[in-house]
Amino acid sequence: MLSSTWNFIKRHKRKFIFTGVFVGGVYLLGKYAQRKIQEMQEREAAEYIAQARRQFHFESNQRTCNMTVLSMLPTLREAIIHHLNSESLTALLKTKPANKLEIWEDLKIISFTRSIVAVYSTCMLVVLLRVQLNIIGGYLYLDNSVTKNGTTPFAPPDVQQQYLSSIQHLLGEGLIELITVVKKAVQEVLGTVSLKQSLSLQDLEQQLTQIRQLVEEGCASSKHKSLSWYMMPDEENTLASQACGLTENDVTTIKLLNETRDMLESPDFNTVLRTCLSRGFIRFLDNMAEFFRPPQGDSTPSSTPDRLSHVSLPLAKIIPIINGQIHSICSEIPSHFVQDLLLIDQVKEFAANVYETFSTPQELQK
Repeated sequence: MLSSTWNFIKRHKRKFIFTGVFVGGVYLLGKYAQRKIQEMQEREAAEYIAQARRQFHFESNQRTCNMTVLSMLPTLREAIIHHLNSESLTALLKTKPANKLEIWEDLKIISFTRSIVAVYSTCMLVVLLRVQLNIIGGYLYLDNSVTKNGTTPFAPPDVQQQYLSSIQHLLGEGLIELITVVKKAVQEVLGTVSLKQSLSLQDLEQQLTQIRQLVEEGCASSKHKSLSWYMMPDEENTLASQACGLTENDVTTIKLLNETRDMLESPDFNTVLRTCLSRGFIRFLDNMAEFFRPPQGDSTPSSTPDRLSHVSLPLAKIIPIINGQIHSICSEIPSHFVQDLLLIDQVKEFAANVYETFSTPQELQK
């Protein structure tokens, strides 16, 4: 029995060897495929977790952006009021001075200027902080997720503080220059308009459009024609002020400032800013529309555009309304004006693109 079995095996030895090799190969191949599938699943799970972590960090960063905007609006409002103090003029008018007409003319220019500046600077604050905090947010994500081997962080606390302090340009020198340019445009458009002249909401919109054209097209004889300059000084000025004794943190800060400046000068940023400005001035006119309602006895619905266009107010009555708009525009309590800006889709998409760029490790190798 055993002899016959052995003879059978000897006669079919090659077949057995082939079968063994085949079965063993299939087994090893199966093990290899199983290991690869497991590695792929683990890699996909790790990528999913990393993406979820990055998405959570991004959303948290956007909430920080919103809160930062709201927290800085009172400072912006006070800075505008300080440079365009209409309250002193209204107080002077109550004393019935001899030059009453002259004071009213000054009040006209200052009231329009400060509300228009409030729209511009609030829009700039929203988009600038979106850029800055998403650049920092991207680097912080890398610091927390990529560099765990003791290397120097991309955005240490001192650099963050120094970098974010550059927002003071918008609240200081940039704001002063913006006020100068806007005031000149207001004077050119409204300087000859009589205080007794009646204006409809449509007339007011046309006046604002003319002022915007002068400001944004650089026709107000400004040496700084780019809107981005009001948010960040020229590169030469920044580097010149830190030309000697640069620390490693200074170099990193300058790098961040240059990256931010590149963003501010990009076509995408320009599109986002102009979208914000358009939405801001629409909301500004919506606020003004509340004061251009037809008389209560009018049977026509008060919200129809045709009816609003037929309601006119003397410029002298419009001035106090315009003058008070800054408190709605630069309100730390979430108002329709600020909420409209924060919820613009283009702003969200641009913020996501900035964060994606600076939270991707490959970007650091370029």
